[in-house]
Amino acid sequence: MYVCILNSSGDILVHRNIQTDQQRFLSLIAPYREDLVVSVECIFTWYWLADVCAREGIPFVLGHALYMKAIHGGKAKNDKLDSHKIALLLKGGMLPQAYVYPADMRATRDLLRRRMNLSRQRAHLIAHIQNTVHQYNLPALGVRLGKPTERGGVAEHFPPGATHTMVKLDLDLIATYDQHLSALEWHLVKQAKIHDAQAYHLLGSVRGIGKILTLVLLYEIHDIRRFPTCGQFLSYARLVRCPKESAGKVVGKSNKKIGNSHLRWAFGEAAVLFLKGNPEVQTWIEKQASKHGKGKALAILAKKLAQTVYAMLRKNHCFDETEFMAN
Repeated sequence: MYVCILNSSGDILVHRNIQTDQQRFLSLIAPYREDLVVSVECIFTWYWLADVCAREGIPFVLGHALYMKAIHGGKAKNDKLDSHKIALLLKGGMLPQAYVYPADMRATRDLLRRRMNLSRQRAHLIAHIQNTVHQYNLPALGVRLGKPTERGGVAEHFPPGATHTMVKLDLDLIATYDQHLSALEWHLVKQAKIHDAQAYHLLGSVRGIGKILTLVLLYEIHDIRRFPTCGQFLSYARLVRCPKESAGKVVGKSNKKIGNSHLRWAFGEAAVLFLKGNPEVQTWIEKQASKHGKGKALAILAKKLAQTVYAMLRKNHCFDETEFMAN
């Protein structure tokens, strides 16, 4: 990795490529430890360096990769140039910062994200079986493949041969995923109650937010106080518009991917589940859909839920559906 150290005048003191090793890094910065601030770009390899700085009492700043790209973009790009530009941005006070997620909850958050990935792979297997039924124009299965108790005899629904073997493989993999996902969910709920039991129960009080969505919101938000305003929280959750304007005219949208995709997914799912068995909200969503379209109407509901979650966590009170509908 490239290390670039500047003094208060902006002169380069060190600009060197070193092996990614804790002791080599500490030895290199040892002569400059006084008033030293370490900064890195927010990519997936920053965990170890943040932990080293925390143990050594060195201030650590995490740079937001997408915002940094907008600031210091140039023709040429490599690690050596990037290290110098990061140092210059930090010295000038122009480094866009990302949140340094605390180490004690970081591994559990990553495990939860891995669980979401495994759940999607399981869904792909279920979809493959259903697509195979349509591919061969077979009679409908008439069962819910997501339910383990209803999968008996599904493989026999397909003709003998390679197709039968393929579907049997899908079913075996789905059963394996069910076993591991169930164990993961039990572990994650246990950890969530240790890390922040109050927030876990507050989030679970919202209609439509079940066990998994509660976990996603809890670990992706972590501390609601890091968002001074509700607008900043909505922006982080990708629930605001990103218009580009020039001379009073909207010329497009940009930076739609800046924010937390997991939160955007969670609030989108919560909006759909909030509608189930809720006639009053269903009526409201139909009126919104007639004005803006169904997709936009659901996005509006997702935004309202995000605003409610922000207020709940800031004020430490449970979900009140009457108050929600009144607003």
